[in-house]
Amino acid sequence: MEALCHRRDKIIVGSYMGFLRIFNPHPVKSGDGTQAEDLLLEVQLREPILQVEVGKFVSGTELLHLAVLHCRKLCVYAVSGTLGSVEHGNQYHIKLIYEHNLQRTACNMTYGPFGGVKGRDLICIQSMDGMLMLFEQESYAFGRFLPGFLLPGPLTYSSRTDSFITVSSSRQVESYKYQVLAFATDADERHETEQQKHSSGKRLVVDWVLNIGEQALDIRVVSFNQMVSTLFVLGERNFFCLKDNGQIRFMKKLDYSPSCFLPYCSVTEGTINTLIGNHNNMLLVYQDVTLKWATQLPHTPVAVKVCCLQDMKGLIVTLSDSGHLQCSYLGTDPSVFQAPKVESREMNYEELDREMKELQKIIKEATKTQDILPKSEDDDLKVTAEVSFHLDAISQAIDSEVRAEVVPSVTVKITVQSRLAVQKPKLSVCVQPPLALTCDQFIFNDIGPAVSKTVVLSAFLKGNCPPAELEGNAIFSYNTPTGVPRVAQCKFRLPLRLICFPAQPSKTANHKLTIDTNKPPVSLVSLFPDFSDQSVEDQVNSLGFQFLAGSRTTLLASKTSQRYRIQSDQLEDIWLIANELTLRLEEHFKKQNCKDFLCIFSGSIPLQEYFECIDHHFELRLNAEKFQELLSERAIQFRAIERRLLARFKDKTPAPLQHLDTLLEGTYRQVIALADAAEENQANMFQAFVKLKSATHLVIMLISLWQKLSPDQVAILEATFLPLMQDTQELGWEETVDAAISYLLRTCLSKSSKEQALTLTSQLSIPKDTSRLKKHITLLCDRLAKGGRLCLNADTNTQQAIIMPGGCTAIPESDLEERTAVQDPTPILTDHKHLTKQKSKPDLSQSVLDEAEKP
Repeated sequence: MEALCHRRDKIIVGSYMGFLRIFNPHPVKSGDGTQAEDLLLEVQLREPILQVEVGKFVSGTELLHLAVLHCRKLCVYAVSGTLGSVEHGNQYHIKLIYEHNLQRTACNMTYGPFGGVKGRDLICIQSMDGMLMLFEQESYAFGRFLPGFLLPGPLTYSSRTDSFITVSSSRQVESYKYQVLAFATDADERHETEQQKHSSGKRLVVDWVLNIGEQALDIRVVSFNQMVSTLFVLGERNFFCLKDNGQIRFMKKLDYSPSCFLPYCSVTEGTINTLIGNHNNMLLVYQDVTLKWATQLPHTPVAVKVCCLQDMKGLIVTLSDSGHLQCSYLGTDPSVFQAPKVESREMNYEELDREMKELQKIIKEATKTQDILPKSEDDDLKVTAEVSFHLDAISQAIDSEVRAEVVPSVTVKITVQSRLAVQKPKLSVCVQPPLALTCDQFIFNDIGPAVSKTVVLSAFLKGNCPPAELEGNAIFSYNTPTGVPRVAQCKFRLPLRLICFPAQPSKTANHKLTIDTNKPPVSLVSLFPDFSDQSVEDQVNSLGFQFLAGSRTTLLASKTSQRYRIQSDQLEDIWLIANELTLRLEEHFKKQNCKDFLCIFSGSIPLQEYFECIDHHFELRLNAEKFQELLSERAIQFRAIERRLLARFKDKTPAPLQHLDTLLEGTYRQVIALADAAEENQANMFQAFVKLKSATHLVIMLISLWQKLSPDQVAILEATFLPLMQDTQELGWEETVDAAISYLLRTCLSKSSKEQALTLTSQLSIPKDTSRLKKHITLLCDRLAKGGRLCLNADTNTQQAIIMPGGCTAIPESDLEERTAVQDPTPILTDHKHLTKQKSKPDLSQSVLDEAEKP
């Protein structure tokens, strides 16, 4: 879409829908809207309009005509008007003078007195494949291919140097003389012929080149006299001003994304003003490199011009990509209001002092309670989430990967109650993968006061592994009538029956944990009525939980003591059952008004099993890196073979292929096999990360019950061990957690002020192995066992370092000290002696590697 203003107060706009419109705005009063008579002409052409220009395009006359560029056609029209005899005004129409059918798809065009002709303008069209097609009005002159062309760029013409300037795909400004274009060999073929290669005088050579290092959005040539012309180039991040010989006059680095620009004459001699529009709906005025004015627009401008309408000079015309046309000017309207004279009266200083004190008191209270965003009342807007007690009768699971006969789903009803009117409301519902929702985004119309909205959705297990969390979050974002953005949210918890179902308890298991309480034992039937069968007496003391995508977990309750045991073949599957047990116990005793209920863990922290989860996840990360390297090698090999084959096919006397096609096919099979293996490894790494998060949650809970940590200290542990919502190759869990634990060991868990002075200078990058991380986790548990406490306050950290027991081990400064520190860990941490036992090297699929290593 292009907009063009002419000196005769007309605005011409062409659109991709083929509409050509000519406007002549003339508001009766300042601020008036669109008038019907502002539109002089509207006609729909058959093809999309790429560009419109006005110039002397018809031979035998110097009148101005309109050139319209289509994808495969160039049309020149004459615009004429007829005086109207009624109140509708004058009538305008266009007449086709001539047209050129293009053999190549056009991109843009420029015009001017090419070769120094007088009284007429010639047209140059750039095609999508890099051919410059020149037309001498009604006749086609010649065409030339730009050397080294890949993608078209902006094109303009400089009349002073008689040159065409463009920006190539090599990100450099190139200038070609018209005379060189005219005397070059005709462009019958895309590539140079043998005659062109040997006769250098007829080859198309560039006049000058300037590398700007980025792609250009537009090019303009400004020439206010015959002696000096200036070239302006608007890049994606910089704005360049060049002399006509290619030397940089100045450049301006932009801190925004520009959309259009227009240089024009300045009132100061020797300077040039430039209008630049950006995607932040701003219009900025620069005098050379100095910002003189900035104003907000209601839209993002894609074209800007300066014109004179209704004897008003300096009007700015902007056009948006949605077709919004606006005429505006810089400055303010003059005010005709005059303040009346104030009657003289005697001053009451006591009353003034009293009023001043009251105002100062109001100002002081306002500044004391002021916040960046005004806080809304609790009753202004309320979001509530209600999870159904029963699973859906008909499952709403969509595209679930779980290998089960029926994947259950549960209904979640979210209600938004608003006391005030809200604008642009949007509701987002989030659950942690592998859980999924049938719909997670809801956009409403503006909600009036005292109106409630309710949405219903279903949650289900989509991935083929148990989730690490059953919590969900509903976030409602909106704007107040004054335009202030606000957010309201609520959390909800999905039922355990969504991911597991009742099963027979298992007597044997690889992993067992015991949780003690300070209250009498509670029947498991009353705690888990949704998993128990009243007719079975054994379920009073034992329950079985079979995960849809996991192992079987058994919960046992002691008949005499206050102990509960959770056991399973997988460590990560214990987490959800243990967490559910503690939550239901707290809720049970809370209903009995028991406030001193406490869960205690006095067993050994399963660090060795936890380290195995870490090693498994880390191995998959190393596998991903290996797959990436192999894919890169095979891709380079594939492209090299392609270049060889293309060179053979383009040769007029092709040589034998020498089995290049067979090598290409074999390399293609290797690339596909590696890509499939990389996708499978990515899916395995996602499941390993979910299992690692479950095991991490379990370890954090056991440490908190073991050391009786406060909620603030548990929050610090969660932020340390669970810093990432998802794992990536650029930033992984291992290096992030290692840095966080190292910070705690050097601050609140440090032994002396000397350790606190140490700084972390290493960058976060994937480590060679996990030994250092496992040693730091062991050392963290050792510090907590010897009296250390977690705190982020600097003053408390210093006091903590003083009162910590003298037996607390210092942070090792080398690998030798680390090995010494791990040789004799605290017995309560784990039952295993070798905490840093390494697993085997990353085991990639041998078949994939064998296939990748083939030539």
